[in-house]
Amino acid sequence: MSMIEKQVTLAAITGAHGVAGEVRLKLFGEGVAALKGHRAFGILGGDGQLTLKKVRDDGKGGAIARFDGINGRNEAEKLRGTALTVPRSALPALEEGEYYHADLIGLPAVSTSGEDLGTVIAVENFGAQDIVEIERPGVDGKRGKRFMIPMNADAVPEWDAERLVVSDDFCDI
Repeated sequence: MSMIEKQVTLAAITGAHGVAGEVRLKLFGEGVAALKGHRAFGILGGDGQLTLKKVRDDGKGGAIARFDGINGRNEAEKLRGTALTVPRSALPALEEGEYYHADLIGLPAVSTSGEDLGTVIAVENFGAQDIVEIERPGVDGKRGKRFMIPMNADAVPEWDAERLVVSDDFCDI
């Protein structure tokens, strides 16, 4: 049985731009440069792909893109809400201490003393630094409580492809 490779969302189409088929993109990577390294994008939750013809910075933290086969405003508008993905293996290698959000989501979280804390369900950034959201194990069919911790060396002394370790000092949040 082959494993399906994890897909990483790099951008989402927020709507049409102009009348010629261009779209506005909300970027989730490191700017327009993160998109320029890819030609084809999968569609999250759908079939097919979109082939990038050109992309440029919109000057507002997003981008404007043109895809093959999208030739007018109506076609572009139908793509609103489409998340654009690439296989995890298509992303550049990371330096020591770096991570992709997609690599952390789904990891089991444990405390430095070995307590099962739950599962990483999201990584957010509200401006200062990344914040990891963890959902504790559910009880009696109910969802577990969620808590957030900063993704820094004090709160998360280690992580790898198997687990995220949270300092005991941050477990009573």
